[in-house]
Amino acid sequence: MPVTWLENRLEAPGVLPPGAFCHAAGDGPALALRLTPNRSLSPEGFVLFIALTCGLAAIPMVAMLGTPVLWAILPFFGLVVGGLWFAIARSNADGRLTEELALWSDRIALVRHNPRGPDQSWEANPFWVRVRLMAEGGPVENYLTLRGAGREVELGAFLSPHEREELSEALSWALGRLG
Repeated sequence: MPVTWLENRLEAPGVLPPGAFCHAAGDGPALALRLTPNRSLSPEGFVLFIALTCGLAAIPMVAMLGTPVLWAILPFFGLVVGGLWFAIARSNADGRLTEELALWSDRIALVRHNPRGPDQSWEANPFWVRVRLMAEGGPVENYLTLRGAGREVELGAFLSPHEREELSEALSWALGRLG
């Protein structure tokens, strides 16, 4: 699952006394998590895919060795391999997107690190934050948002519907435990 719990001190019973993990006191967050998109192709898989594509595309060109037709087909072969390379590299760059959520007793902070653009951040008092999961009617199935400080922000747009549902339950529980 692309949800990494960096700290989770809320699960141990009795560990969270009133005022614990206060952001103003400089304490670390009671809960921190990092969300990342699913990555199905590793760097080694990328190299293997390009090599196999070149190898399989070269098989029919063996019959054209020594003919002028080979020189007419070669630029198109280069365009296909270059286009695949660019598309997969762009997909990998988009996969560097991360969202980091930190929760203290007096503050919740969400930072979205965009691969091509500035970081976006949002923070609010967790007492007033509401987790909202729209099973239907949202842009995607199980659309997950956090509402607080006069704004509503989307969380985990790249997660699967099931992962957003699990995250919603975990965040609702954590916010309820703090409140």
